[in-house]
Amino acid sequence: MALSYKRRRWFSVLILLVGLPLYIVLSISIMNWLGRPPLLLELGIYVALGLLWALPFKYVFRGVGQADPDEGK
Repeated sequence: MALSYKRRRWFSVLILLVGLPLYIVLSISIMNWLGRPPLLLELGIYVALGLLWALPFKYVFRGVGQADPDEGK
């Protein structure tokens, strides 16, 4: 079942306002628990984690910033 534009928009706001801060806190907590790696490795891990969080939500974010396609119907 495909999500409507309004539902995708609502989910994207929820993900950005609730999910992303939780993911950031979790990522930083895990990195602190593992210990501090060398600077370039740490930077690489944070870059990878920064890109990795968005992959599961790619469909939700697609086209959200554009006009509602169902509005004219």
